[in-house]
Amino acid sequence: MSGLEEPRWPAHAADAVEANLVLGVALMKPRVLICSQDAEFYLFLSHILEVDGFVSEPAGGAKEALAMADDRDFQAVVLDCGSTSLTGSAICARLKREPRTGGLPIIALIAPGAENQHLDLLKAGIDESFVRPVAPAKLLDCLRTRLALPKPGSNENNSWLSYGSLEMKLDAHRVCGNGHDIHLGPIEFNVLRHLLEAPGKVFSRDELIGGAWPANIHVGVRTVDVHISRLRRALEAASTGIVIRTVRSAGYSLEKLDG
Repeated sequence: MSGLEEPRWPAHAADAVEANLVLGVALMKPRVLICSQDAEFYLFLSHILEVDGFVSEPAGGAKEALAMADDRDFQAVVLDCGSTSLTGSAICARLKREPRTGGLPIIALIAPGAENQHLDLLKAGIDESFVRPVAPAKLLDCLRTRLALPKPGSNENNSWLSYGSLEMKLDAHRVCGNGHDIHLGPIEFNVLRHLLEAPGKVFSRDELIGGAWPANIHVGVRTVDVHISRLRRALEAASTGIVIRTVRSAGYSLEKLDG
């Protein structure tokens, strides 16, 4: 990966990312930045990640990767380090230096015969590196471990969240309260998920914006209040016994009526 040439990515790859953002899907799944100049490899890797519950976005070179990592919210970075690449360690070092991206797990996939890159990557702060080809399960396990995610089917809040009579099925994008389906739009679903992940915690409006809206869209605090109002009406209509409490000058929290 030289970082000097930007490959022309298949149109449907970009379209899929955009569609996910519009539908709110990308916000519900861990988002991974894949830095590779090999379009075929990106499509292969993105398919593996998608099947396991991740979404990904491609960056074709160093400049694009750094700009995207600065501008968007990723949970991890995968660097495809070719045999002649000199930029993998440079990208890693830059990401680790920046406060916004310094905590991102970065995984390097090193081409066969280029094992000498290990040392430079370690000096740059790489979290994990594998020599290609690597078994997909090994890469996925590494990502899940680094992100503290449960394995699929482990039933550790991997596919659902619950609080009182309220249940959220993540993979089906479905919410039930007191035995009744609650129909929510993508933003309300994301806001409720954020609140359900830590009942009783007071989330600021900025925290809710960061967790429920795409990073490239400007959202005002009044917009958050509108969606909270809609969510409150939906919970009340289903008689869930769950309320969203307003904490003046602080934000919102999810609580039980009786507690």
